Amino acid sequence: MPDLRLGLGELDAVIAVARRASFRQAAIDLNVSTTALSNTIAKVEASLETRLFNRTTRSVAVTEAGRIFLEQVGPALQDVRAALDAVRSHNASASGTLRINAFATAARAALLPLVVEFLRQHPKVHIDLVTEGRLVDIVADGFDFGVRSASLVPSDMIVISLSQPRRYAVVGTPAYFARHGRPRTPPDLLNHACIRIRLPNGALFPWHFERDDEVIKLDVAGPLTLDEASVSKAVVQQGLGLGFFMEQDVQAEIEAGQFERVLEDWTPPRDNLCLYYPNRRNPSAAFQAFVALVRASQKS
Repeated sequence: MPDLRLGLGELDAVIAVARRASFRQAAIDLNVSTTALSNTIAKVEASLETRLFNRTTRSVAVTEAGRIFLEQVGPALQDVRAALDAVRSHNASASGTLRINAFATAARAALLPLVVEFLRQHPKVHIDLVTEGRLVDIVADGFDFGVRSASLVPSDMIVISLSQPRRYAVVGTPAYFARHGRPRTPPDLLNHACIRIRLPNGALFPWHFERDDEVIKLDVAGPLTLDEASVSKAVVQQGLGLGFFMEQDVQAEIEAGQFERVLEDWTPPRDNLCLYYPNRRNPSAAFQAFVALVRASQKS
């Protein structure tokens, strides 16, 4: 008979490795050594008498048995943790860890001020903020909250708006425009050097324009493709080409005269940013406090 006496920590280890697809990254998340985590997974697999992960020197993949195990254990473990959190938070101050997943631009634009204020008010709480471009399932991946554009939020989530509608901006340096001229319409960009951003899924971020009832999406070209917007902005500052950024990310450079904006009438407001989370039966004190702070900030 297999020994099925597994603790919450061992189950957390399985979920962390599956979520990260990496023993090293999962070990960092759990604040343990990679060796200790590997031993824990080996213990779980021995207890279940089945392999949960296929490992190579370069990758970790969940087996079919592992997938079935995670589908059954994941929701049950969340219920257990929710019940424990409810007991701990009864008549207690907010404490513990909140995990938030957000786009990097969303974190900078709307989330960080709220996080800083929350931590000032609740010093016993730790916030684990993960910024990435891909759209994740926050429940399956173990996050308490997500931050995304309103149109990307799943319909079964509770939503709190964090911002007014945002705009994109096409910018370049005065020196670039002096050499190459200014585009007057979006198709003119096809004759300009444009710095592209590659998304985590490998696709190139499209340059999207709208005016009246006309919508234009351009596959622009240029000398450089990057996977990080902050690096792209630094390249544009060197006069190598034009960039397509969130307005708030380049507002300071525009006001300082380092960047000039073009095609402004073709970049109308886009979706606002939203904090979203699933309905929980027994939310922790920290969870409730963060929701209360975010809601209060939108009323002020």
